[in-house]
Amino acid sequence: MISTVQEATNLSGEYLAGGTDYMDRLRHHLVNENSIDLNGLSGLDQIETEGGKTYIGALTSMFNVAQAPHIRQNYAGLAEAAGGLATPQIRQVGTIGGNLTQATRCQYYRHPHLECTKKGDASCGGRDGYHPYGVVFDNGGCVAPHPSTLGMALYAYEAQVEINGADIRPIADIYGDGSNHHRDHLLGKNELITKIILPAPVAEKATYFRSIARARAEWALVECTARLVIDGDKIQQAFIAVGGVAAVPLRLPHVEAALVGKSATAESFADAAQLAAEGANPLPQTGYKVPLLVNTVEETLIRALG
Repeated sequence: MISTVQEATNLSGEYLAGGTDYMDRLRHHLVNENSIDLNGLSGLDQIETEGGKTYIGALTSMFNVAQAPHIRQNYAGLAEAAGGLATPQIRQVGTIGGNLTQATRCQYYRHPHLECTKKGDASCGGRDGYHPYGVVFDNGGCVAPHPSTLGMALYAYEAQVEINGADIRPIADIYGDGSNHHRDHLLGKNELITKIILPAPVAEKATYFRSIARARAEWALVECTARLVIDGDKIQQAFIAVGGVAAVPLRLPHVEAALVGKSATAESFADAAQLAAEGANPLPQTGYKVPLLVNTVEETLIRALG
């Protein structure tokens, strides 16, 4: 059994922790490498604080992220995101590191006989095919939205990730700008997320909200994490991230800028949320997501304040 990060990164293969996505891809004949079981690594399933920051081990289950009192009290947007995704069974075994590095959920990738650039095919079958759950911000590559809810939430917290126990990078560096159409993340073959690092907590109003087609066990059509730092009735800082709309999670700095200095009112939220769709160029079947994005951001802001 592997017991150290060094041992794991010296091996060639695919890292396996909770295995929820791995087993699904194995069933669809999409696994081409040996698996490297990480469950023998000690100390990577803990939530710890040091120097004001919070460190979440990459093997921490999504259930524990959602339920940990420290996370619920100080990083409510992350806790609610972890508690709202997938099913209770998956949250019990799925890890935060696995959620950040999971493979695309597009049916063209998952089906063994459909074309997909992420499987090495020349074209994206979803672009000219069935794509009502696809992107709203189309960069010309993969049309599947990035699947990581927790990656999106961590954008709003300006989190960092620790790689191989030493290298610290901003969460955004793990995904890039989405122009690398053949990959779901930019980690190298022998690079392993070992911890997620959250900045020192601040007094804030924060929440997570997803627009979905059914009440349970559904991938989000659009999702949002919002954080507001309010002094009196004025918004001093705003952090807004969205998922379900692009090949990578997105921060919305223009929405954030529109909120700062304004009173925390429904009117301010509605005005700022209109900017969420700025630059959208939806696919033929995803135009409905543009107003859904605006409304989801507005609803998240209202819920954060409440």
